[in-house]
Amino acid sequence: MRAGNVLLVLIVFALLCFPVRAAETTCIVYFTGIGCPHCAKTDPVIFEQILKEYPDVVVIEYEIYQSRENAPLMSEYNTHYNSGFGIPLVIFNKGEHIIGDIPILQNIRSKIESMKGNPCPLIDGSSIPFESLDITSLPGRPKIWKGERVITLVGEKNLNDIMVKGLLENNLSEVFANTEFETIEPEDVALSGKSLKFDNAVKIDGWVIQWNGNPLEHADTSTEQEPEENQTKEQIDEHQNQRGSEPIQDLTIAKILSLAVVDSINPCAIAVLTLMLIAIMTYSPERKRNVLLAGISFITSVYIIYMFYGLVIIRFFQIIQALTSVRLLLYKVLGIAAIILGVLNIKDFLRYKPGGILTEMPLSLRPKVKKIISGVTSPRGAFAVGAFVSVFLLPCTIGPYIIAGGILSAIELLKTIPWLLIYNIIFVFPMVCITFLVYAGISTVENVSEWKEKNIKKLHLIAGFIMFLLGIAMVFGLV
Repeated sequence: MRAGNVLLVLIVFALLCFPVRAAETTCIVYFTGIGCPHCAKTDPVIFEQILKEYPDVVVIEYEIYQSRENAPLMSEYNTHYNSGFGIPLVIFNKGEHIIGDIPILQNIRSKIESMKGNPCPLIDGSSIPFESLDITSLPGRPKIWKGERVITLVGEKNLNDIMVKGLLENNLSEVFANTEFETIEPEDVALSGKSLKFDNAVKIDGWVIQWNGNPLEHADTSTEQEPEENQTKEQIDEHQNQRGSEPIQDLTIAKILSLAVVDSINPCAIAVLTLMLIAIMTYSPERKRNVLLAGISFITSVYIIYMFYGLVIIRFFQIIQALTSVRLLLYKVLGIAAIILGVLNIKDFLRYKPGGILTEMPLSLRPKVKKIISGVTSPRGAFAVGAFVSVFLLPCTIGPYIIAGGILSAIELLKTIPWLLIYNIIFVFPMVCITFLVYAGISTVENVSEWKEKNIKKLHLIAGFIMFLLGIAMVFGLV
């Protein structure tokens, strides 16, 4: 037999005996958080770039800020993988994980290429090839990404594992050929800093799959979706749970308005304004227009400075939230702080003493503030004094603002601006009313000051009652 023929026979024999192995899936676990500024840098890279560049990569995502049931999973993974508590975090196996935005951006591609076929790292420290993984056994509320598809658990894990895996295969029409499902409107999938849009969406049992490209070829086998007005409370709640990735879900307007109202009725803010108006009227009693202009200038200055303070507070909380162990406790800590502030204000109602801790301006600061304000002679001076005196207002007004800033820190910094605008409008509203009452001659500065002194205990009671109830609701997860 000629040598060429012998070689051909050997090649055919090898192909028959050793079939070509299919490409194995590379599986990684990714911890992220909506509102985390560092995750805002890595989320788009992983979900928009990496998954397109590496079609055999599967990402099991655990979002921990909005999906609270996912947060404890980080502790379990740290126990077995020594992966730490910072996010963003990518886990390959016990010896390989990447933490932080810059390390992930610099190393994720090379790590994927060097670890092709990586098995899925499980929460108990074991690992298993994705092809053998029972997806329905994954803890928490995962999202599973592959290519331009994402599967999200929104209900109970009723669907069998074979069907769930089939959702990641190429031909969805075959997967759904003999299965009842419900075609739904695609909903934006929230990432940190942005969201992704998909062309198609299907709900099947407790899972929703969204993908880009062609819709399913055969007709929807489910009944028509009930109109919104005919849905039961359970159906509406389930729909809202599906939208739970929206960062705004935990920001009820009642919380922010309550904190703003408490801040606005703080006696020391009213006292500072009346001192400033008295100084203006003493200097030029015949020019009432100066009262209006000076009051507006002072309030505008305080408003601008407090907007700045709010952004600083929110940014501070967002930075420390990169440490997930801090983030997990933050909401309850803020609730406890609200309870403490409430108790301190109620104490001032029961046994009032000027200069109460965290409820009024300290007595030691009052002479300095009075001296500064007494030099105000014009609206321009009122603006400058407003900016300067804002620092002295902090000890008695910062408590509710810190709590509001901590709540708002769950969303992007730019998206907090409308909330801060509303908060500070409410904060300065009583000052605006006092200015116009005095300008219009309806009341005098002296009458306003007397009213404040007469009702100061009641103001503390109202503020304390609101803060205490809000704190209790936050600690026990009622809001």
